[in-house]
Amino acid sequence: MHAPTIEKLIEQFEKLPGIGRKSAERIAFHVLQMPPQYAREMCDVIAEAKEKVVFCDCCQNLTDRSPCEICADVSRDTSVICVVESPKDVAAMEKMHEYKGLYHVLHGAISPKLGISQEDIRLKELIIRL
Repeated sequence: MHAPTIEKLIEQFEKLPGIGRKSAERIAFHVLQMPPQYAREMCDVIAEAKEKVVFCDCCQNLTDRSPCEICADVSRDTSVICVVESPKDVAAMEKMHEYKGLYHVLHGAISPKLGISQEDIRLKELIIRL
């Protein structure tokens, strides 16, 4: 239905979580209508993020420096660690501006039904940290 290059672009967007065929087509055509400089900037930002984003050595959150800003903050209560499933959970907690402790990001949840065990998440790092 589309030129092969457009189809490949749509297929790449379809790989993103929560993006179906129609959304992928909308995004692809939006990108194709962008000024070339905006599209290049988007590509550059994605490449830079893939290159520079790492796991914080302390909390396992995604960051571009380790330790991350939260772990490096000396005003944080180091006696409390909030264990969360994903980096999105850290962001949600931080938006509330209530919690002043540290975090540990597991990057998943144990689910025998889905075949996800303790070896598949960052539980070992939490135990070592404790």
